[in-house]
Amino acid sequence: MYDVVIIGGGPGGYASALYAHNFGLSVALVEKERVGGTCLIRGCVPAKTWLEAAEVFATVSAAADFGVHTSAPSFSWEQGLARKNRVVDQLVDGLAGLLKKRKVEVIDGYGRLAGPGRVVVDTADGAVQLESRHIILATGSVPRSIPDYDFDGEQILSSDHALDWDRDPGRVAVIGGGAIGCEFASLLGDLGNEVHLFEMLDQIVPGTDPQAARSLQRQMAGRGVEIRTGVSVGPPHRGDGVITVPFGEDSVEVDAVLVAVGRAPRTGDLGLEATKVEIDRGYVIVDLDTNQTAEPGVFAVGDIVAGTPQLAHAGFAEAIAAITYIATGEPNPVNYRAIPLVVYTHPELASVGLTEIEAEELGYEVEKTAHTLAGVSRAIIRGKSQGLVKIISAKDGPILGATVVGPEAGELIHELMYAVGWEALPAEAAAFIHAHPTLSEAIGETLLSAAGRPLH
Repeated sequence: MYDVVIIGGGPGGYASALYAHNFGLSVALVEKERVGGTCLIRGCVPAKTWLEAAEVFATVSAAADFGVHTSAPSFSWEQGLARKNRVVDQLVDGLAGLLKKRKVEVIDGYGRLAGPGRVVVDTADGAVQLESRHIILATGSVPRSIPDYDFDGEQILSSDHALDWDRDPGRVAVIGGGAIGCEFASLLGDLGNEVHLFEMLDQIVPGTDPQAARSLQRQMAGRGVEIRTGVSVGPPHRGDGVITVPFGEDSVEVDAVLVAVGRAPRTGDLGLEATKVEIDRGYVIVDLDTNQTAEPGVFAVGDIVAGTPQLAHAGFAEAIAAITYIATGEPNPVNYRAIPLVVYTHPELASVGLTEIEAEELGYEVEKTAHTLAGVSRAIIRGKSQGLVKIISAKDGPILGATVVGPEAGELIHELMYAVGWEALPAEAAAFIHAHPTLSEAIGETLLSAAGRPLH
């Protein structure tokens, strides 16, 4: 009898297993592939490894701007893939070692619920039944497809397929302008590919601040990515190795199509029908104070949870919440408003808390303050002075949200994460001094302006 059996070895699953060590809980982790899940094997880590390679290529290509002269660089897709695999393997091996050190029993196989407190696992040696006081579902997500664009892994690809490119894909149409689509469009553009990005809504990275999205779009377009918003694509036409993607009255010819329209929860064939677990369009409904489902003793974390962001670090936080409740009986809910979102494009876009639109919909009288990077010394020195910092606060009240577009936005946003999480007043946050010259000065300047005391 285990204290906890976890189905799924991605961020939510392995974080649950690791955190349980703090309470001396006995844990079994069921995973049908390698531990690490989508983020480590087919998502965050490999994608960001490719993006890093693309940024290095772009930096070398622009070296003459800094007085550094060299021959024009070339890019080896085969070597890029090999490096991506080395990074993933290193982290997977490290995670496996850490799980072993924490005495987590990792069981290779496909797990599903088999009744109260029971999980059956299909292993290479046959079915194994596990008994546990608590069960955590952490089965993650898979790429969504769209009609007429069924994945074939060669010309019609998911993000999973695209992470294993071993040769130049040529001209690429990216369908979907969310975080995943924009990241792939950005790295392909930096590597010199012809890229067409399609988004059916009126802005890229839907749900983020419109001003920030426009800033990102201008900069991606300036590096050659053809971006079309407010359009839908029609069925593709194939011929002689070329795919024609129609949209409206026009069309483009490409060599490959990457469909990046989001991810679907992996909750089929989990045995949920024999439980009280409630589902909404495939997502598992949980009590957000505890992450427990309607079935006592069964919890869910990560991408399968209804109404929460599909982010690895959200899965980490949900794992901590679930394990804390299992071990102590005390709720430790996730503060979703203070979870940062980072889009690892070139430049990056990062946000935390509420956007202006969301704040107004909640009834706040909003004050907004924005500061561009155009006059920030460090940004100018680095040759990356396009972008902005935007802060949303309640009138005479705390900071509600913030967005950063620019170099290292994913690092800079964490200062504003604290401000949002602690409900700091703009004047309170503005009282702290930022080093000069740094990129973070842009945040300091914006905070001073939000407090009504601008410097520059």
